[in-house]
Amino acid sequence: MTIQSRYRPYLFGALAGLLQVLSVAVAGHFFGTSTTFPRFAGTVINAIGFDVSAAQLGSFADGPAIILTHWQTWFVIGIGLGAFLMSKLTGTFKRERLPQMWTDRFGPSMQKRLWLSIVGGIVAIIGVRMAGGCPSGHGVSGVAQLGVGSLLAVAMFFVGGIITARLLYGRSAA
Repeated sequence: MTIQSRYRPYLFGALAGLLQVLSVAVAGHFFGTSTTFPRFAGTVINAIGFDVSAAQLGSFADGPAIILTHWQTWFVIGIGLGAFLMSKLTGTFKRERLPQMWTDRFGPSMQKRLWLSIVGGIVAIIGVRMAGGCPSGHGVSGVAQLGVGSLLAVAMFFVGGIITARLLYGRSAA
């Protein structure tokens, strides 16, 4: 069965909505991934022996058994695994050292890309924690509940993304 490209956003949007309803009905949880990363970081920090109180990390300091059995961990793994499998099945998988848009603007340095990615990731996770959730959590779960905070957060994610893309890539980001 081939689905025309103009119908795909509607079909997959409806399927995502159905999955959201099933997630709440069956597991009692809305979608979101940002809590997985501090939970994982807390587990690693505790595993290497740093004394971080539970008051600072809350349930994030519960240990490896919790992180490996938590539904969000498997949700995050499923996102990556599902994307990889679908790209292989559809023949769209492409391995590239650096994206062409990046090398056109910043050159071929892998180290530069690595360090800027790390800094960008740190800034992003701080912003996500300040916003009370990630774009997927706010955009899928929060907007589905018509949460005013989520609607504002999604709008600001888009504004921030557009400004950042324009600052980094200029007119070519459009």
